[in-house]
Amino acid sequence: MAGSATGALRVARITPLGEVLAPPRITANLLRLAVQILLVVALWRGLYAEVGDGTKAGLSREQAVSYAVLAVLATPIRGLDRNASRDSVLQHLHFGTIIYWFLRPLPPRRYYALRALGDQLYGLIWLLAGCVICLAAGAVQPPASAAVAAVSALSLLLGQWVLYYVMLLIDLCCFWTLRNQAALLILLFAQDLLSGVFAPLWYFPGWFQTMSSFLPFQTTLAVPLSLYVGRIPLADALPQLALQAGWVVLFAVLTRLLWHRAARRVVSQGG
Repeated sequence: MAGSATGALRVARITPLGEVLAPPRITANLLRLAVQILLVVALWRGLYAEVGDGTKAGLSREQAVSYAVLAVLATPIRGLDRNASRDSVLQHLHFGTIIYWFLRPLPPRRYYALRALGDQLYGLIWLLAGCVICLAAGAVQPPASAAVAAVSALSLLLGQWVLYYVMLLIDLCCFWTLRNQAALLILLFAQDLLSGVFAPLWYFPGWFQTMSSFLPFQTTLAVPLSLYVGRIPLADALPQLALQAGWVVLFAVLTRLLWHRAARRVVSQGG
């Protein structure tokens, strides 16, 4: 049991160790986040200055700015680029090294989950540090109450869980399509758009919001941030949390089946 826990810890810490041992990455991430935050603050304040400082799509200027800044700060927990370390599913399939995932004592499904856990815990450090700085600087408004903060945090946790399964589904598709990098890029763009990364979904046309409500993407980011800034009242939080939990259960069953089918497509030659 101790050996299993040690092995799990070693897998989960791959990403944090890789980042710490490469200081230029930390510097680059810090500069990128700082520039993005400055730009989105200037953009949204400028937009509200042009159209007036009233409420637009149910959001005041400070709510919109807070949403945009938090969306930027959430970037590190929405998945780190593993291409540099050649540990993405697409790369392993391309080079044929995916077979090692199925030959290790650690099951591939668990290895994938532990890597994702390490990624998100490392990203959470960036998110929390950024929130403290932005709250102190006035770029993000504080939550209306402790209850709002707690519900938003729970919603963010469920949203990350949904996002994990969404990204897993995209990666598992590689077992059948093999060379689908262009399709993956389109899916990632659509996922960010429908999650409310680029702009709050409240600003989109009614038909777009209706379509998004039938998809899991908005539950990954738009719902937690809307709860935090007050666009979704605390009284309406329970149905949103239930919807997020429902997507988690559905995707958990679906991805488990796909892992088993993916294993059948992996062939080891040469012993």
